[in-house]
Amino acid sequence: MPALSVETIFDAAIRIQLVEERALSLNFSEHQLSVKFPTTRRLAEFLNVPHYYVLPYFAMMEQDQLVTRAERVGIMTTTKGTEKILLMMNERYRMDAIAILGMEIFENILERVQPKRSE
Repeated sequence: MPALSVETIFDAAIRIQLVEERALSLNFSEHQLSVKFPTTRRLAEFLNVPHYYVLPYFAMMEQDQLVTRAERVGIMTTTKGTEKILLMMNERYRMDAIAILGMEIFENILERVQPKRSE
């Protein structure tokens, strides 16, 4: 069983989307870009742990303002969480992200979140 952490959950979410499902759900608004997370059950299955093991990490991630949960919508990253997940994609799964989004779109999305790093 892998050691669970917020980092492990973010990494698993990326691998599920980019490597297994080969799909990424993004939500664009005027002031925010968010990434839809896999369900907690899907993450637990992927990590080969009981579902209830991942739930406290989602509570922590909400408290740290990395994700938000909305009924009938699912789990979405916040501005802070979007920056984290996209930078992890860029560092660890860049070619997988480019294969799905294309170089130009991926670079544009990174540019949209990277200026926030200096704030």
